[in-house]
Amino acid sequence: MPTNFTVVPVEDGGAGKSTLEGVFSEEDEEDISPRRSYSGDVTPRESSPFINNTDQDQENYYDGKNMALFEEEIESNPMVSSLLNKLANYTNLTQGVTEHEEYENEEGVTKIRVKSPQMGTFIGVYLPCMQNILGVILFLRLTWIVGTAGILESFAIVVMCCTCTMLTAISMSAIATNGVVPAGGSYYMISRSLGPEFGGAVGLCFYLGTTFAGSMYILGTIEILLTYIVPNAAVFVAEKKEGEAEAMLNNMRVYGTCCLALMALVVFVGVKYVNKLALVFLACVVLSIMAIYAGVIKTVIEPPDFPICLLGNRSLQNHNFEKCVKTEVIKNVTYTTKLWELFCDSRHLNATCDEYFTLNNVTEIQGIPGLLSGVIKDNMWGDYGPSGMLVEKKRQSSVPAQDNSRDIYMPYVFNDISTFFTLLVGIYFPSVTGIMAGSNRSGDLRDAQRSIPFGTILAIATTSFIYMTCVVLFGACIEGVVLRDKFGDSVKKNLVIGTLAWPSPWVIVIGSFFSCCGAGLQSLTGAPRLLQAIARDGIVPFLQVFGHGKANGEPTWALLMTAGICEIGILIASLDAVAPILSMFFLMCYLFVNLACAVQTLLRTPNWRPRFKFYHWTLSFLGMSLCVSLMFISSWYYALVAMSIAGCIYKYIEYRGAEKEWGDGIRGLSLNAARYALIRLEEVQPHTKNWRPQLLVLLKLDSDLGVKHPRLLSFTTQLKAGKGLTIVSSVLEGTYMTLGAEAKSAEQNVKSAMHAERTKGFCHVVVSSNLRDGFSHLIQSAGLGGMKHNAVLMAWPGAWKQAEDSYPWKNFIETVRETTSAHQALLVAKNIDKFPSSEDRLGEGTIDVWWIVHDGGLLMLLPFLLRQHKVWRKCKMRIFTVAQMDDNSIQMKKDLQMFLYHLRLNAVVEVVEMHDSDIAAFTYEKTLVMEQRSQMLKQMQLSRNEREREAQLITKLGTKSHGNLNDNATATPDHRVHMTWTKDKLITERNRNRSEPNVGVKDLFNMKPEWESLNQSNVRRMHTAVKLNEVVVNKSQGAQLVLLNMPGPPKTKGGDENYMEFLEVLMDGLDRVLLVRGGGREVITIYS
Repeated sequence: MPTNFTVVPVEDGGAGKSTLEGVFSEEDEEDISPRRSYSGDVTPRESSPFINNTDQDQENYYDGKNMALFEEEIESNPMVSSLLNKLANYTNLTQGVTEHEEYENEEGVTKIRVKSPQMGTFIGVYLPCMQNILGVILFLRLTWIVGTAGILESFAIVVMCCTCTMLTAISMSAIATNGVVPAGGSYYMISRSLGPEFGGAVGLCFYLGTTFAGSMYILGTIEILLTYIVPNAAVFVAEKKEGEAEAMLNNMRVYGTCCLALMALVVFVGVKYVNKLALVFLACVVLSIMAIYAGVIKTVIEPPDFPICLLGNRSLQNHNFEKCVKTEVIKNVTYTTKLWELFCDSRHLNATCDEYFTLNNVTEIQGIPGLLSGVIKDNMWGDYGPSGMLVEKKRQSSVPAQDNSRDIYMPYVFNDISTFFTLLVGIYFPSVTGIMAGSNRSGDLRDAQRSIPFGTILAIATTSFIYMTCVVLFGACIEGVVLRDKFGDSVKKNLVIGTLAWPSPWVIVIGSFFSCCGAGLQSLTGAPRLLQAIARDGIVPFLQVFGHGKANGEPTWALLMTAGICEIGILIASLDAVAPILSMFFLMCYLFVNLACAVQTLLRTPNWRPRFKFYHWTLSFLGMSLCVSLMFISSWYYALVAMSIAGCIYKYIEYRGAEKEWGDGIRGLSLNAARYALIRLEEVQPHTKNWRPQLLVLLKLDSDLGVKHPRLLSFTTQLKAGKGLTIVSSVLEGTYMTLGAEAKSAEQNVKSAMHAERTKGFCHVVVSSNLRDGFSHLIQSAGLGGMKHNAVLMAWPGAWKQAEDSYPWKNFIETVRETTSAHQALLVAKNIDKFPSSEDRLGEGTIDVWWIVHDGGLLMLLPFLLRQHKVWRKCKMRIFTVAQMDDNSIQMKKDLQMFLYHLRLNAVVEVVEMHDSDIAAFTYEKTLVMEQRSQMLKQMQLSRNEREREAQLITKLGTKSHGNLNDNATATPDHRVHMTWTKDKLITERNRNRSEPNVGVKDLFNMKPEWESLNQSNVRRMHTAVKLNEVVVNKSQGAQLVLLNMPGPPKTKGGDENYMEFLEVLMDGLDRVLLVRGGGREVITIYS
């Protein structure tokens, strides 16, 4: 419904007049929306609401002080007055093939003057569509299709094809009226509706269809020339009758190549010559159609005289004889005729003649009996047959001969190809193509939104009426044997449709000749521009050379490419073989036009507001179904080839093409599908069988905002292999207002690193007041709905001992606590820079798993996932577990082997026995050094606090609430994460530790004085780390990767620095280590 606007004048309230010209006199170099004028071949930005944005720089948007409140937004948000001014002065430049008029100004600089579009519906859409639809098939093949398939089946073919194009036109009208359609026509509509992948694939298919259409029109032109106009101009002449077909094909190739070169030269010299001849070609088509209808009316009054000669019931080629008699009596003397000589070995009456010729008489009938003759009854049904089948009159008696071996050498009319219904569908369909002619000229129309739907649908309705009436009238006026005579051999080499025309067959012959010439020129004009539009979009990298052309924009390279492909069709040399090929490509294009309309309608995207309202998604789906059906009806193998070509182009663009965001429907469809899937995922927790690590990768950036450890992304790729969710993130310390640009730059750097390492996933860089809070926010909120991470991957802080402050290792430990509280798994990679890249191939080696405590099975699942990647594929898996004094190591090994068998995992099992031993002096020394270092760090921290008390006070106030939350969270940990082998074993171990003295008797006598003050809990932990490290190094020092259970952090923050030391001792001497901490749930199961 119309919207009412009220324009309110605002007067200047100040005494003096001032402008904002001074404010914006120096534009920022990094202007978000720079105003540029586009001319020539430059494609304007699609983010602009206007195609040809020609605003001048430094434009004054308003005068006065009334709008000073909005002065900060003028650069990005123009005043409404300026917007309306652009709307009023908007002109849609010609984007078709109309040439620009050039002139020289006084200084000799070439300028371009563009005429504003003035074409209406009739001239701009209706007549071009009529000219493109009515063409070579109507004049050269429709009569043969009617005679071969019969009136009923031919009518069904016409109805199917015309319905397909009508439904496509309805969908196309909706798309074409949903905004401006620039250069590219149908390609532009499909690509902007379905995305660059579909657009490029279908655009190239449409280009190939248009190019092969040029081949078909050229072959039609040469067929008319050599068969009906100058048959003596043939270069190759067959010496024997059986060689005539091959000679004709060679003639088509020679003359077709010459005609193609001539047409390409005309197009190269200038399209304006083609435009000037367009009206002549169109007049030929209109006069030919009028001549056909006039001839039909004349048959009622006086049928034309085109006698045909029948021998028995067989039709004869009568261009080599005049009289349809065997002998004639002149002055009471019997003489043989030329017909006799064709079937006998001499002119004498006693000559030996063909058996069938001897047994049957010749009869002469009219080839065009007329509309009221009743011949329509004989032509109602089809007469299909194999190649070489004789054309015979139905219901005509004849005496069969016993020997038919010499029939091929006789002047009979034969089928040149095998005929069947599906073949005729493929040959006929090109006659209804050309419906895109109006949308391709959208830039030349006065009102494209109104002209395209009305003109296109009216042209299809008119041509459909012409085709349907022609099918009925041909069957009602022309004898069946003449209809099945493809090249008019039975009517003295006349064009069959020309025999029906009035006043002369030459009207149709000349009209169809120039019509085919014009259609060929139009194809050679339109196809290069379509290829140029695809090349300039940049979605297919290897086609970019075809985007260049002459100074005036003529696509020279694209024209050469088009001529080369067109030559392939000409070398095929058969109109009947080329027609099904281009049918496939056009049907592919029409299929995706219908798909684009259906997708946009069902998605109800806000931008889908076509002015053409008479469409519905059911009509689009019906058009799609009809297109697919016609493709496989015409030729199932051609259909598969066309779909394969489109599929290969689609995958190539997806893999190598430029990334384009055109707001296409496929993206909207993906968003809807993703939304639906996310809602479904959130309803239930994933089952153990479906569990896979959904990773949140915490990256560290260097001073240049580059990825510090790119091998972490390589390891992610190897672990994920493109499956599941991967979120790569990092944190910048500061405020978003000041670091917003740096965050976007860092995100681009991370994306580049992900692309280089082939990591498929999402990237997110956040800005936070401190790294601690940033990582905490990511762990809590990364992901969406059911697509959230369940595991965190990070690198081990290798230089934590050399760090000037304690923030790196404190942040690390807090991250460990965060993941534990969130019930998420944690993977920590030590020496990540030594991990293999995705290009490496590890030879023989092992992935060693040290299964100390049960963490849900993650330790066993990770090697299996890694071995799916080609980097780790040759590595074998070994699982080590630790047995203590009261364990039966032999039974443990058997149980573990059975467990792995049920898990369907192939691994070597080994049980390592760790006996109770006295705590060595090395352990005490290690613990002493650790505690002394910890005490020194505390003293340094205290002195630093005194020097920077105010700064530290602010920091404490900012993190106080967060720290309290962490204390509460760690005070009540989830004990599922700290599961040991069994609950009973845990109780036994605790009782044993309580009953035994903390220090052995032997150690009491050998103790140094400084050892007495050591924390015995730290001593025991260090003892475990040292002994376990000895065992691991002994067994797995040569392994390609070692996976270890990661011990939990201390419940209180007092021993954080000791915890780091324990982990360092545990991993000492190992090159590649992956510490694994489970998320508190089972991730692997023995059940199917």
